[in-house]
Amino acid sequence: MTASSAADGRVRYQVDDDRRIATITLNNPERRNSYDATMREGLARFLDEVAADDDITVVLLRGEGGVFSTGADMNNAYGWYGEGNGNGAAPKKSRPSQRRRLTVDRKSFDFYHEFLGFPKVTVAEVGGFALGGGFEMALMADIAVVARDAGLGMPATRFLGPALGSLHMFFHRLGPVLARRLLLTGDIVEAGTLEHLGVFTETCEPGQVTARARYWAEKAAKMPADGVVIAKEAFRLVEQSQAYQGEEVASYLFHAFGTNLQFADGEFNFVKTRAEHGTREAFRLRDEHFHVPEP
Repeated sequence: MTASSAADGRVRYQVDDDRRIATITLNNPERRNSYDATMREGLARFLDEVAADDDITVVLLRGEGGVFSTGADMNNAYGWYGEGNGNGAAPKKSRPSQRRRLTVDRKSFDFYHEFLGFPKVTVAEVGGFALGGGFEMALMADIAVVARDAGLGMPATRFLGPALGSLHMFFHRLGPVLARRLLLTGDIVEAGTLEHLGVFTETCEPGQVTARARYWAEKAAKMPADGVVIAKEAFRLVEQSQAYQGEEVASYLFHAFGTNLQFADGEFNFVKTRAEHGTREAFRLRDEHFHVPEP
């Protein structure tokens, strides 16, 4: 058993050589395992190690503290686009340019694209919440074990608009009706309400998630590794030819556009509200704004 960590310990990596399984843990529980650019780079680096290691067949992705991931850390939304204007000088504007958005977003979606076509079996252990990028990774995993009470969704659409995330994958995995519902409302739904749709490999009671995810990881690790990678490429080819056909470009393109929205009077502006009231209060005011009592 070997172990290491990255991003100041906020991403942990462990390899069970006897069972051919690598476990990557998002270790930021005080922020419900949301991740910043540094954490995602650490996650990508460990995934690269798994991809290059012939002795590993399966990677198990999980979150510390019973929460899978609440996606990108919105404490500093524009922090994803870096500081300055690329030449070491201070930025001329407080908001990043459209060209910088497009460049950074293309790189961001490359991460999800590579995870979707990862050459090893990917297993997601999903408890608590899988929101935003966490929801995307749960949907992209080959095998996902999800707690029935886990909250799922893309709530960031409530302040950045519905053209967020891997749109092609949402429509393919969820179906157009459910994808539109989640993206146009920003609703968070319990996984148990989707169980009948077969979106995930297994939906179970919260206390069973860890054991069931490990069971599926060990089961998949029994498969011949070369057979797995051939199958994964075949799966990818089928999806590319029948479902995606290059639509991943739309995902980063519209995300880049969507992060430069202009808000009319009465519309909720998360960035402005956060600057005035702080992040925690901004989230509360966001949910208050979007709450509509059911008749």
